[in-house]
Amino acid sequence: MNASNRKRWLGLILVFFVCMIGFSAPLQHFAAFPSELRLFSGQLKQLDYLMPVHAKVTVDPDVVKVNGSASASTQVDLNEPLSLVPSHSGTTEMKMKLFGRIPFKTVKLNVVPDLRVVPGGQTIGVKVKSDGIMVVGHHQVETKPGVKVSPGQDSDIRLGDLIVKVNGSYLNEVAKMSKIVDKAGRSGKPLHFEIKRGSQIVTKDLKPAYDPEDKAWRLGLYIRDSAAGVGTLTFYAPDQGVYGALGHVITDMDTQTPIKVGEGQVVQSSVTSINKSSSGEPGEKRAHFVKEGKVLGNVEHNTQFGIFGKMKELPKPTYTSGTLPVAFAEEVKEGPAQIYTVVGGQRVEKFNIEITHVSKQTTPATKGMVIKITDPKLLEQTGGIVQGMSGSPIIQNGKIVGAVTHVFVNDPSSGYGCYIEWMLRDAGILLESSTPQQNLKAG
Repeated sequence: MNASNRKRWLGLILVFFVCMIGFSAPLQHFAAFPSELRLFSGQLKQLDYLMPVHAKVTVDPDVVKVNGSASASTQVDLNEPLSLVPSHSGTTEMKMKLFGRIPFKTVKLNVVPDLRVVPGGQTIGVKVKSDGIMVVGHHQVETKPGVKVSPGQDSDIRLGDLIVKVNGSYLNEVAKMSKIVDKAGRSGKPLHFEIKRGSQIVTKDLKPAYDPEDKAWRLGLYIRDSAAGVGTLTFYAPDQGVYGALGHVITDMDTQTPIKVGEGQVVQSSVTSINKSSSGEPGEKRAHFVKEGKVLGNVEHNTQFGIFGKMKELPKPTYTSGTLPVAFAEEVKEGPAQIYTVVGGQRVEKFNIEITHVSKQTTPATKGMVIKITDPKLLEQTGGIVQGMSGSPIIQNGKIVGAVTHVFVNDPSSGYGCYIEWMLRDAGILLESSTPQQNLKAG
C-alpha cells in the first residue's frame, strides 16, 4: 500500500472515530443539557450526564443542595444521577469541573416557590356574559315591498364587533338594546355606537329601519350577549382560591372570535351520555347543569389557555382532594401519562394516555404536546377525545403537566394538550419572572 492510500485510510478511520465519539451517549447528554434550569423549591430534580468521570460541583447550598450535601463544593460521579434539592427561592450557578480542575459546565439555577394544586377532571357548566354586545350576523329589513336594507351592514358594523357603548352608556344586554333601538326609531335620531374591533375602538352612527310586518325597529344585525356550555376543570389552587379550566379560549360559535368576558359563572354539571367520536366526526359529552344551580365560582378571564377566576370550593366528587406538584414545560417527556375526566354522571376517573410528542416552548403557545388515548375502557366509551373533555388534567410522574385541548378530527384517539405552566400564569399564580429572562418578550 503506497503512502497516498495509507493517508486516505488513516483519514477515514479518524473520521469514523470522530463520528462515533460525537454520537456517543455521554456527549449527546452533555450537548442536550440546558445552560439554565428552573426548579420549584422542595422538589427533587435528578440530572443524568452518564459520563464515566468524577467532577467537583460548586453551588450556593443556601439555594440548592447537591446530593444532599450542605457544602458549597461536592465531589460527584457523573456516571450516577446528580440530585438537586432546591431549598429556597433565588438564583445561583452550578459550576462543574472535571477531576476538580477542568471547567466542564456552568448551569444557571432559578428556584421559585413551590406550587401545588388540586387536579380537577370534573365536568363543569360555564355561563358567560360578554363585556358588551357581540355582532354575530347581518340581516335585511324589508321596509317596503321589494326594498330591503341593513342599517348595521351599511354602517360598516362587522361580524365579531363588540358594541360596548350606545349613546355614551355602557351596554351588555340584548334586552336593553331593543328598548333603545325602539326609542331611537320613534324619535328619528341616529344611534351612536362605540365598538371594540380587535384592539381598536371605532365609532359608528346608524338609524334603525322600521319593519312594517313585525311592527318593530331593526338594526339589521344579529347580536348576542351571552354563551353557555360544558367543559372540564383542570386545577384548583386552594391557597389562592383560583381555578383554571378548558385549556382553550371560548369563542363565539358564529363568528369564531374570542368572547371578551364581562362576567360569568361556573356551576356543577353532570354527564348524561356520550356521543362517541369516530374518524371525521368528533363526539361530545352531553351534560346538564345540576338542578340546584350551585355556583362554584366566577369567570374573570377568557384566554387562549382557558377560563380562570375565583372558586369558593372544589366541585364534588373529586378523584383526589390532595394537591400535586406542577411541572415546567421542559419537564414534560414523551411517554406514558394519565388524564382525569368524567364519562358518566359526576364521577372523576383516571385513564391512561401516551404523550407522543412534546414541543419546546419557552414562551406561551398552544399545542404544546400531542397525546394519544391508550386506555381500552375510555376508547370503548368515547372513541377517544370528545368535545367537553377539553381541560382534563394530564398527569405524568406524579405531576400535573398540562390539559387536553383539542381532538384530531381524522384520528379522535389523538389530540393536542397545552402545558400547565401557561395556564398557571394566566391564572395569576405563577409569575412571569419564573420564565428565563432571555426568553421574555414584551407583550
